[in-house]
Amino acid sequence: MISYNTNWMGPVNADWYRDRGLLDSNEQVTVHCAAGRIDIYGLDEREYYNGMHEYSVRPMKLESWNRLTDWLDELETQELWSYEQIIAEFESQCGIIEWVD
Repeated sequence: MISYNTNWMGPVNADWYRDRGLLDSNEQVTVHCAAGRIDIYGLDEREYYNGMHEYSVRPMKLESWNRLTDWLDELETQELWSYEQIIAEFESQCGIIEWVD
């Protein structure tokens, strides 16, 4: 069985938020965001190092990240799903992801 989970990697730098206009006049974050990767476990070790793989995940609003994290915690598949398949299935079941550019 193949399982999936998120691995949060940022953003952690105020400049990242500042560059996107996500800080208020007091330099407080106005829109919390998360980015990182989807870690994948349970793959064939002959094809994937240690039976693991990963997909990068670009920044999204924290609320979307948390919903994706909860959903992935329950997801198990027989075959490896592509990144696009994971996102499409998530959005069909849980609503659109609010991406941050």
